[in-house]
Amino acid sequence: MFALMDKKILVVGLARSGAAAAKAAAALGAEVWGYDVKDASELGAAALEPFGAGRLFLGGAEPLGDEGWDLLVLSPGVPPGLPVIARAVKNGAEAIGELELAWRLSRAKFAAVTGTNGKTTTVTLLGEMFRSGGRRAEVVGNIGVPAVSKAIDEGADGELWLVVEVSSFQLESSKDFRPAVSALLNITPDHMDRHMRMEAYAAAKARIFRNQTEDDFFVVNRDDEAAWSLAAGCPARVVPFSRKIEPEARPCAFVSDGHIALKGEDGAETRLCACGELKIPGAHNLENALAAAACAFCAGIGPEAIGQALRSFGGVAHRLETVGAVGGVRFVNDSKGTNPDAAIKALEAMDGEVLLIAGGYDKGASFERFADALQGRVSHLLLMGATAGRIKAAAESAGFGRCVMCGDMERCVETAFRLASDGDTVLLSPACASWDMYSGFEERGGHFRRCVEALRG
Repeated sequence: MFALMDKKILVVGLARSGAAAAKAAAALGAEVWGYDVKDASELGAAALEPFGAGRLFLGGAEPLGDEGWDLLVLSPGVPPGLPVIARAVKNGAEAIGELELAWRLSRAKFAAVTGTNGKTTTVTLLGEMFRSGGRRAEVVGNIGVPAVSKAIDEGADGELWLVVEVSSFQLESSKDFRPAVSALLNITPDHMDRHMRMEAYAAAKARIFRNQTEDDFFVVNRDDEAAWSLAAGCPARVVPFSRKIEPEARPCAFVSDGHIALKGEDGAETRLCACGELKIPGAHNLENALAAAACAFCAGIGPEAIGQALRSFGGVAHRLETVGAVGGVRFVNDSKGTNPDAAIKALEAMDGEVLLIAGGYDKGASFERFADALQGRVSHLLLMGATAGRIKAAAESAGFGRCVMCGDMERCVETAFRLASDGDTVLLSPACASWDMYSGFEERGGHFRRCVEALRG
C-alpha cells in the first residue's frame, strides 16, 4: 500500500472528493492540510472536519509553496495550472488527483468507465451485473461517491471491484492509474471551457488506458469514430461493442437479431437478452447496455448474471427519469443531460410532442447540432440560465422560433404545462451544466420534481 505515514499533504479543493481524500490520508497517519478558494461558511463543517486547527488556507489565503509538502491531492474541479500547485511542485511536491490516490491505496481491482455521455448509467448497470454474479463491487467516482472513500475498505481478501465513473478532469491528474477493465463510451464536445480544444479533451479520455497492458481489457464504442480512433494506440486487449455491426475482434458485444449478444475468443455467440426487454429507453442506452455487458464479461461475470441485470435494471435518477404526470402531461427529469449531445440523445428517446426545458452554466459548447435536432421533435423550447440567450440565437438561426425565455425553473415548468396538450411530454434536458443556478445536476433535478409536484396542488 502507498505509504502516507508522517507525509505532509495539501488537499486542493475541499468539496466531496477533497474531503474524502483528506479523511483517508489522515487515517493513514499523514499530516493533512487543506486549500480552497471558498471560505468556511461556503464549504460547511463536513468538508473541514478532517483538518486540524491552523491547517486550512481558505477564501483567498494561499500557501507560498515552500512549506515542504510531500504530496498535493487535487480535486477534479481544480484546474491543474493553479499557481499554488505550480509553486508546490517547483519545491518538490508531487501533484496527483483523488482517483490516483485511491488507486495507489487500494488492493481492489478497478473497472473504469469514461466518455462524454452515458457514464453514470453504464457504471450503475455494471455494478448490478457484478452483484448479480455474486461479486463484491462498489460503484464510485464521478457518480458521487469518491473512489478514495472505498479504496482502503476492501479487507484482506482483495476480491473487491471498484466500478469507477471517470471524468476527463480525474484522468488529467492520473499518473499510474491502471484499471483491469477500462471503457470509452463516446467522445463529443464537452468541457471546452477547461480543455479548450477537442484534441486535448480526447487525449484526457485516452489516459484511461495508457498504463494498461495486454493482460487488461479496453472496451470501446465501435460506432463512435472519435472513440474508436483512439483504440489504435491502446496497449490493452481491445474489446469493441456496436449496435450497428458485428465487430471483427473477439471478444465483442453487438446486436444479433434484436438481442444483446457477446462473442468470446472462440467465436461462440451468447445472447443475453432481447433489446426490447431493456427498461431504459433510447439507442444511447442500448449502447450503454452493450458496454456494461462487455465490461462484465471481461471481468469474468457469467452470461446468465449479465442477462439478469440487463432485464431488471430500471435506470438512474436524473437520467430520463419519469417523475409523474399531471393532467395527461408527462414530466421527465434528464437533469444529467449536461451537454448538447446528451440532450439530443434524450430527445431521440422521446415519443410524441416534447416541450423541452434547457439552459444553464456555459461550458463553451456549440449549440448548432442541438438546435438542428429541435425541428420535428420539440413544440416549444423553454429557456433559463446563463446560456439561454446563446441557445435561443442558435435555435432561431436553425429556423426554430418557438423559444420562451423563462428565467428560472418554476416559470419553465409552469409555462410548459400551460402550453402542453394531453399526451405531450415536458422534458428537462438542459444541454448545460447547472453551476450557474445550482450546486449540481442533482439539486436541479430535485427542483424540477418539486415544481411538478406543485402543479398537482
